[in-house]
Amino acid sequence: MLNALEVVTTVVVGLMVGVEFSVAFVMNRILDALPEDSSQLGHAHGGRMLGAVMPVWYIGSLVLVGIWAGAGWDHDGAGLVVTAGALLTLSVVMSILLLVPINNRNKTWTPDNRPADWKQQLNRWERFHYVRVAVIIAAFALLVTALA
Repeated sequence: MLNALEVVTTVVVGLMVGVEFSVAFVMNRILDALPEDSSQLGHAHGGRMLGAVMPVWYIGSLVLVGIWAGAGWDHDGAGLVVTAGALLTLSVVMSILLLVPINNRNKTWTPDNRPADWKQQLNRWERFHYVRVAVIIAAFALLVTALA
């Protein structure tokens, strides 16, 4: 049963990393290349769509890692799993304190009501997102290492 939990957890976290990596290095580049109104509307739509899904994914991943850490406490790699859990906790805290407030504003913007500094706010979100992606990649790498 522990082996199945380890695999499921690693896959769930790995898929989350893939989505967030794609947002950072693919989707945002595509959206930023669109004309200004289309770019902003695309970012707002992405913020609404992913803003609804990602909290469940982040918390779900953290819960799975917590269960793995508890169930596998006396197994090799438990320290790696606990450290991965700490990194995922950091990513959730970063999200709540730094990224979600910007996203909550962004997802309501239209070309008619967006603030003058909307691009600067999105750039700030993007910088925080790069750090968060690095944190969750590190967590994922620790989970993969704990499987070995």
